[in-house]
Order: sequence, then C-alpha cells, then structure tokens
Amino acid sequence: MNALRYGIVLGEWNHDIDHVHVVFRAQPRTELSKFINAYKSARSRLLKKEYPEIREKLWKEAFWSQSFCLLTAGGEPVEVIRQYIETQGD
Repeated sequence: MNALRYGIVLGEWNHDIDHVHVVFRAQPRTELSKFINAYKSARSRLLKKEYPEIREKLWKEAFWSQSFCLLTAGGEPVEVIRQYIETQGD
C-alpha cells in the first residue's frame, strides 16, 4: 500500500486499546475514504502474516471494523494534534 500513490504523507500515529489515531497530510482532491480502506486492508494482511496466531481472536477474519472517523485539523496547530495522539494509550 503506497500512501504516495494517493498523494498522502503519513505523520504521527498512536493507538489505544480499541482504536488507532493517524495524522496524515493530503491534497484537497484526495479520495480519503479509498485511501483509508486500502490502508486498513493492507495493514490487516501484513499483521495476519506476521502474527498468524491473531486469526484465532478475530471474528470472521475481520481485523478492523468497516467504520472509521475522519476529522480535519481545521485551524488547530498540528503540534496540538500531535500531542493529543502521543497521549493515547497512556
């Protein structure tokens, strides 16, 4: 999965128990939903390959839920968002 093909640069990321936060930069015309679904699919395949035992804990082979939440940064400085993401899982 190549983020550059979608015109996206991945920045910060962190996780909590049941979700992941990712900061990325994209061009205004980027098809974000297609990128997110492709990203989730590619990561799922890689994780299942690297950790085959994870399949035992999945429901119907689904690693991710089909849903996602996409928020824009608006006028917030990127540093505020990075600090928020860094505290996830603490």
